[in-house]
Amino acid sequence: MSSTSTPTDDPEAVFASAAELFGLLSTPIRLRIISALCHGEKNVSQLLAAIDTTQPNMSQHLSTLYRAGILGKRRDATQIYYRIESQRAATLCRAVCTQIAFELDDADDIPKDDRLMPRLR
Repeated sequence: MSSTSTPTDDPEAVFASAAELFGLLSTPIRLRIISALCHGEKNVSQLLAAIDTTQPNMSQHLSTLYRAGILGKRRDATQIYYRIESQRAATLCRAVCTQIAFELDDADDIPKDDRLMPRLR
């Protein structure tokens, strides 16, 4: 890409970046982690109290999200606190999950072309 080009000049790069982000968000537990951290940082114990999983599984997903730049972390004595680092990922997660929740509640009121999910009935 030249110095005057924009990211949209390379649609493959845009699609690859979007696919990578969607891949990171494709696991329900990661969506739950992001949702839990939208209201402020939490340590692993607080996240485990809010999300039903094992400590090793939680740590694996936190590590993946941290390495991807979606989460940030800080150490306070023996505790590690996680926070949202990528507002882009949090906004995307919130938008998609909110839309799907709305569709599940009001499935009959949403036109087919406005749906993110197929009709369940």
